[in-house]
Amino acid sequence: MLAACSNTNNNTSTTTTGVEPSTSTTVVDNYKLSVVAPQGAPAIALANVAINDKDQYSFINADTIGAQFPANQKDIIIAPVNAGAKTFKANKSTYKLGAVLTWGNIYVATQRTDIETLSDLSGKEIALFSEESINYPIAKYALEQNGVNATYTALATAAATKDKLVDEPNAIVVTAEPALTVATNQLKQQGKNVKTFSIQELYKAKTGSDYTQAALFIKAETILNHKSVVDKFLDDVKASCDLFTANLDKAADNVIELAIPGVPAAKPVLLNALPKCSIKYVGALEAKADLEKTANVDLTKFGGALPTNDFYYSK
Repeated sequence: MLAACSNTNNNTSTTTTGVEPSTSTTVVDNYKLSVVAPQGAPAIALANVAINDKDQYSFINADTIGAQFPANQKDIIIAPVNAGAKTFKANKSTYKLGAVLTWGNIYVATQRTDIETLSDLSGKEIALFSEESINYPIAKYALEQNGVNATYTALATAAATKDKLVDEPNAIVVTAEPALTVATNQLKQQGKNVKTFSIQELYKAKTGSDYTQAALFIKAETILNHKSVVDKFLDDVKASCDLFTANLDKAADNVIELAIPGVPAAKPVLLNALPKCSIKYVGALEAKADLEKTANVDLTKFGGALPTNDFYYSK
């Protein structure tokens, strides 16, 4: 699948000059990329390419993905945009941004019957997750910009806020898809309803753009040595993301076959969750303006400054 037409390590060519026609020989680069992604929507975005060679892919807990950058082992890391940008700026990572894959799949959610409109959230306590991720300040910003004056507590992961939503009838949380659909379905079976508000929609209402959430990062050494493989892989990932729009049923089958931890295996539940995961492939340079707008909400999450141009990879 990942075979391409050049190899900066082993590529050789021979040419002749003079009256004889020129000839050339190309050695195909069969290097296999190693890929790691956090469980959830970022892993789902890869499903339609990962299904072709599962051994290349590792799906790990979201709260451990940041450590992959300084480890410098995997060729490709899928991670929150700010994690990649912050470690790159601190010279703790050589990974360049290849593309943004997910665009805001977090939601305010509650069982409370007294929460009907957005304004009902004012004066309440809302549990957010992953204080070091961009999701935390984006959620606060989107709510505050839309007139919600609340207090906030921090939990470690989206899974923790999902569990709080299920276990505590009076809780108000921000959690992510597809975990939210799993929780909603679980509560529905108990005769309980969940009210939700999309942070993505609230953010877009004030900024006019989507916010960049998780992205694909490429190790600089891999770009240098296997550029043709990297470029082919980016094309394949784009096709993987596009299939969620072009053929959702087929994409759902691939997700189920991969058996990603934390992702629903029941197809009806998954078909409901996937469109809410905000999966869309946008190349690094094309995504730059939206990324900078996201970063400016809280630059401390990006290392104190916008990423420099050398952070962005272009074919």
